[in-house]
Amino acid sequence: MATVSPRFDDQGVRIGWQVRIRKKGYPQQVRTFRKKAEAEGWAKTVEAEMERGAWRDTTEAEATTLCDAFERYASEVTSSKRTPGPELSKIRNWQSRPIARIALARVGGKEVAAVIRDMEQEGKSPNTIRLHLAVLSHLFKVARTEWGMSSLANPAELIRKPKLPQGRDRRLQGNEEERLFAECAKAQNPWLLPVVRLAIETAMRAGEILETKGKSDDDGERPIQSTGLLWKHVDLNKRIALLPETKNGTARTVPLSSTAVEVLRSLPRSLDGKVFGTTYEAIHLSFVRACKRAKIEDLRFHDLRHEATSRLFEKGLNPMQGNRPNHAVIALIAVI
Repeated sequence: MATVSPRFDDQGVRIGWQVRIRKKGYPQQVRTFRKKAEAEGWAKTVEAEMERGAWRDTTEAEATTLCDAFERYASEVTSSKRTPGPELSKIRNWQSRPIARIALARVGGKEVAAVIRDMEQEGKSPNTIRLHLAVLSHLFKVARTEWGMSSLANPAELIRKPKLPQGRDRRLQGNEEERLFAECAKAQNPWLLPVVRLAIETAMRAGEILETKGKSDDDGERPIQSTGLLWKHVDLNKRIALLPETKNGTARTVPLSSTAVEVLRSLPRSLDGKVFGTTYEAIHLSFVRACKRAKIEDLRFHDLRHEATSRLFEKGLNPMQGNRPNHAVIALIAVI
């Protein structure tokens, strides 16, 4: 049964209306509104939901701001990830916005859509915005399933997502490969040519081949994000390379063609166990300069992965199929 009573300040001035709902089997609900009609409307809705058995306690969701929820999410979820830095950066971005001061229960599609418009005006790409929305969406999922806030609706599922541009389809044309290899061979970084050749032969990502670093921390240090390919994970006799941690979080075995084996056999062995004694940042700079000297336009290092996968698919091979080594694929690639 709901009771609606006026609320007064210490001067005896009415400041609102308090609703108190007591119903057997449910915790007492108390809320104050400025207008009596709002108070009565809320009471009617809650009592109807209790009668249908559809009522969910929103007390915690009302008392927890989006900023506080993200802080808990960062501590319980993000901190357990292999590379928490990128996601933590997105969390801080959400926390810096006015929406962060709103209670979780009151964050809706309208509020999130406003943030999307702000991000677009700030020049963020559609993909970057989608990644921010993915973090927000997972926060609400965790809050509903693990934090007991089952009444929450996920606002990220209620809005129109930014449309992604068409993916790149850049491949090497004409004699671009010959020109690229020639300029890579002249580069000051001696690792450039073998790295480029291995990328084209294996379709491995930059972080799977080379050491990569994340953004600078508070001390100005850039933590290592990936160690790159290690000799202990390479078996030249079996013509395979093991990638224990890939971008999607699973291990993958990469078949090595005869050319890839040749490239790896020609490399010196370092004491730190890394196949390549350089970083992606250094290779990226050398690659850009080599392309410029070769007069090759609009070619990125990641395009080499697309070139490699396209060549393998044209040969009827799929190096990405599953996490275990496919011996038929390995046998076919070994003779290429």
